[in-house]
This record gives sequence, structure tokens and C-alpha cells, in this order.
Amino acid sequence: MGVKLRLRWLMGVMLVCIGALAWGADSAGLRVEPRVTILVYHRFSDSADDSMTVRLITFESQLRVLREHGYQIVPLREVVNWLRDPDATLPPKPVVITVDDGHRSVYEKLLPVLLRERFTVTLFIYPSAISNASYAMTWEQLRALRQTGLVDIQSHTFWHPNFKVERRQRTPADFQQFVRTQLSKALRRLESQTGAQVDMLAWPFGIYDDELIILAADEGYTVGLTLDARTADRHARLLALPRFLMTDAYGAKAFARLLGEPETPPVPATGITP
Repeated sequence: MGVKLRLRWLMGVMLVCIGALAWGADSAGLRVEPRVTILVYHRFSDSADDSMTVRLITFESQLRVLREHGYQIVPLREVVNWLRDPDATLPPKPVVITVDDGHRSVYEKLLPVLLRERFTVTLFIYPSAISNASYAMTWEQLRALRQTGLVDIQSHTFWHPNFKVERRQRTPADFQQFVRTQLSKALRRLESQTGAQVDMLAWPFGIYDDELIILAADEGYTVGLTLDARTADRHARLLALPRFLMTDAYGAKAFARLLGEPETPPVPATGITP
């Protein structure tokens, strides 16, 4: 057998083997598990007012990138159920949108987009600012958001402390009590004011460790969100789910690169050109 014929024969055998393996995986009901991209925003505006503000034009371009590359925005609760239940499924390219703090731009700027596009977001609120700080939403606005059925309201502690700073300034026992108060007070206030079931927490400044996770679990939290910039898979810790922090720097091209996608979306096949 000549060299060329031998190479062709080897390639044919390889293709047959690959096909058999793929068929075997399909026939056994196996599938590649999705990885979940969780995004976190803070404020929305027509202009980039500060480092945590995303312009609406930027946000709209990110939504367009998600659509063009086949992503589906899913509720955070659906992802949590998938992490807990081995039989639960998610779409191939799931994305979760979360928003921290409770800035009034969520009601003024984001809400019209939600009502138009009909996707679900989770808000992580620190209640001390609500109906108190000039930049924050009111309780009436939060309740109106929840009534749309598109907004889940969860905890961001009571007044968004820096746990690293607090730990340095307090005794171990005082620190633990401080953390418990921040967690329990936020949970009770949010539930009483909005009627939401609060069992999820976004760690302020993304600060968490084993001690904080234990305290959060003791206070009734089952899910925690960090600022660790990576996707979540079935091995993720429920009280330390990673998120990507969104800023206005993530225009369409940069956002596509963050997702690991080509900057130009694939062109759907329209048939064979003669």
C-alpha cells in the first residue's frame, strides 16, 4: 500500500472511530453540560457617569451580542435549581443578569428594557439606602418591579459593609455578631417590605471566605454571589457563585471577547451555492 493510500486509510479509520464515539455518547444519553455566565451591573445611564455606570447604548449592544451568538437569558433561580438537581437542564448558552445595590436607574432606565425584552433579572439590594438615599429606589418602586414578574429581589447585606475592614477593627466575637446582624436584618427588611422570599446574597465588594459562608448559611442563605470573573459549572459552590463585573468598557467587541465568541457573529447557512 502506497503512502498516500495508507494515510487515506488511517484518516478513514479515525473518522469512523470518532463517529462511533459520538454516536455512543448520544445513544447513552450523555451531553456536554453548559457553563453559566453570570453578569453583574450596578447603574444605567445615557452617559458614563462613573466607573460602575453602563450606558444604555452599551447595554443594548451587549444584548444584541447575546442574541447573535445564541445565548439565552435565564433566571438565577433556574440556575440554582440546575446546580442542585442532577436531572435539571439548562439551554446550551445560559446567561444570568444580576444588578447590585438598588440604584434608581434600575427603575428609570432598566425597567423599560425589561418590559420590552421580557427577560428576568435578580436585584441584590442593601435596604438601608432604599427610600433614604437620594440615589436609591424607593420601596414602592421595588414592589412595582417585583410585580412585573421579571424581577427577583435578594440581599446585599443591610448597608454594604467591607467585611475585611470590619474584621480588622473588631474582636472575632464582635465581628461574627456584626456579620449576623447585617445578614439577618437585610433578609427580614426585604421580605417584610417586598414580600419576596430572600435566601440569596451578593457579597459586598465580592468579599467572602469560609467563615462568612458558614455565617450566611446559619442565617438562612443558601446562595451567594461573588465577583470572581469566571463561568459557573456544576462544581460551583452555591454560596460562592462567580460573576463577571460589567462596566461601560464592555462594548460589543469587548463583550464578545469576554464570552469567548468571535467579534463577528456566524452567518446562518442559506443553502449551497452552485
